[in-house]
Amino acid sequence: MALTTLDPNTALIVVDLQQGIVGLPLIHPIGDIIGRARELADAFRERGLPVVLVNVAGGAPGRTEQQSQAGSRPDGWTDLVPELNRQPGDILVTKRTWGAFASTGLEAQLKALGVTQVVILGVATGTGVESTARQAYEQGFNVTLAIDAMTDRRPEAHDYSIRNVFPRLGETGTCRDIIDLLAARGA
Repeated sequence: MALTTLDPNTALIVVDLQQGIVGLPLIHPIGDIIGRARELADAFRERGLPVVLVNVAGGAPGRTEQQSQAGSRPDGWTDLVPELNRQPGDILVTKRTWGAFASTGLEAQLKALGVTQVVILGVATGTGVESTARQAYEQGFNVTLAIDAMTDRRPEAHDYSIRNVFPRLGETGTCRDIIDLLAARGA
């Protein structure tokens, strides 16, 4: 469903725009993704709406058929990209799973702030972003996905999430659509 509205208390969730991930080979130019994320973060901050910056510092402990590549990470791997301009009022969430809600306390933090809707963007579309969107939806949040501010290493995963999964979890739109809705409501 195309983007129709934003709730009065909507939070922005920026997934995994961190030093160790933005240098990976991605299907869209990461500078564009970071620029749009910053633009949205600034728009949310200007209106006093919560901005959640998420990084990943490990992986879930279960066995999988594909070996985890977590291992030891270089110094600074989890550092958020400075272009996000992290502010003292931003919420920082460090996760060890694909989604930002599992085992982090994010749901409780947002609900304590009265948040009813989340806008999600970041890396990777088919894992971190999609998992966060699924978890947000399952926790009862209205979900919006900023589809021009996300990317993946795999074009098929990115496209599948946008075409088949996201419309079942919420509404999709561009960063400009979201900023225009914020501006129109005078928040």
